[in-house]
Amino acid sequence: MLLDLLIPARCAGCGARGAPCCARCAGVWGSVSEVVRVPVAGLVRVFALARYRGVGRRLLIAYKERGRRDLAPSLGRALAAALVVLPLRKETGSRAVCLVPAPSRRPAARVRGGPHVERLANAAASTLAARGFEVAVAPALELAGSARDAVGLDRAERVANLAGRLRFRETGRPPPGFPVVVLDDVITTGATAAACVRALEVEGIEVAAVLTLLVAG
Repeated sequence: MLLDLLIPARCAGCGARGAPCCARCAGVWGSVSEVVRVPVAGLVRVFALARYRGVGRRLLIAYKERGRRDLAPSLGRALAAALVVLPLRKETGSRAVCLVPAPSRRPAARVRGGPHVERLANAAASTLAARGFEVAVAPALELAGSARDAVGLDRAERVANLAGRLRFRETGRPPPGFPVVVLDDVITTGATAAACVRALEVEGIEVAAVLTLLVAG
């Protein structure tokens, strides 16, 4: 804590002093855009906040790979703002949502100080709760230890990598009656999103949408 006072935070996007993510760099999280990827086409709607490039890419890499866990509140606020406008509650007008974080490989989670997407889900949930939403975070999915790092894999390889390795955790089952959103950091081929949705559907859980910070390509 004393070190934080002596050395002010620098923005992970541009290096400016004062905050983990300055107001200008936070502007990268623009309006929510729908993403089309073959594995999820006809299965669920997928939304992202920005392209995997420039400031957005720098912020995510800093958070995910370079120990900048202080970015979680800022990234969580961006996700919360998107969740408010997602078309989840048209019929009922309910202000409730359940966030299911996409799982990380255990070795990666250990290096990152815990499941990094679950941390984002909790940050988003805190913001939503402060706005009067009824919100739950349900870590309902896990990856077997034999799963490979997906970086560099094409769509077919990602599908094969997840086959039989993405598991449902009963202890993380979403509460009944909540619209369920699968949360992830970046969508590349759509294979992970599709596998998450199918794993939940096998357990009788309907997914309303998938939301990610970034979309590659």
